[in-house]
Amino acid sequence: MKNSQFKEKYGQYALIAGGSDGLGYAFAEAIALRGLNLILIARQETRLKAAAAKLKEKYKIDVISIVADLADYENVKKLISRLDVSIGLLIYNAAFAPIGLFEKTSEDHLVLATEINVKAPLLLTKLLSERMIQQKRGGIVLMSSLAGGQGSPKLAAYAATKSFNAILAEGLWKELKPHGIDVIACCAGAILTPGYQQAEKTKPAPGTLSAEKVAYKTLEALGKGPIIIPGVINKIGRFILTRLLSRKAAIGIMSKNTGGLS
Repeated sequence: MKNSQFKEKYGQYALIAGGSDGLGYAFAEAIALRGLNLILIARQETRLKAAAAKLKEKYKIDVISIVADLADYENVKKLISRLDVSIGLLIYNAAFAPIGLFEKTSEDHLVLATEINVKAPLLLTKLLSERMIQQKRGGIVLMSSLAGGQGSPKLAAYAATKSFNAILAEGLWKELKPHGIDVIACCAGAILTPGYQQAEKTKPAPGTLSAEKVAYKTLEALGKGPIIIPGVINKIGRFILTRLLSRKAAIGIMSKNTGGLS
């Protein structure tokens, strides 16, 4: 899709939840290149303000920064509702990943995982899609994960929440298409973000991609289907894990890939 077509379809503003660094920032740059203004939501004020200033200067667009914790949806909703702009594209990239054995994971971390990974994308999609339905155009990108295709030891709760986002996107892809709204879930493998590099003590997993490539591939796929799996190795891996192997075998393979996480 040409930049002018992208802007016509999804303008004027794109809202990126978790947009201050890593994959969220890569999405912000890719969208800014296509001419849309940005609304960035993140919890860390210093990083968020720096990202917003850099994007505004580099791409000569309007960038609105909202300092908020996505675990507090009611506050996020209040802050978004105050904006007098047209939001035509939602990128939900924020996530919280309790890493390690489930038996050692606190209840507080499990609550955060459901608040940030399930409740917030579900209700933000509801909130923003209402206006998109009225305008008969829009786009929604929900970040899922290959980890959500089957049980993932040491990422059990995270994988379960990411499975939710993929299934939600598939249903809404069909429901919202008659309203002119494109919905897609990105089922990414490992991404070279600061968080991943900090958690992964061994060498990167097979198929690990840069944040820039994942963002580019996802936006290119928007409007073409309900699921995108960036990277050839990841596509092959997904096919093998979900189509060729038993669930027991698939979980065993995932356990080997996530064993170095802590």
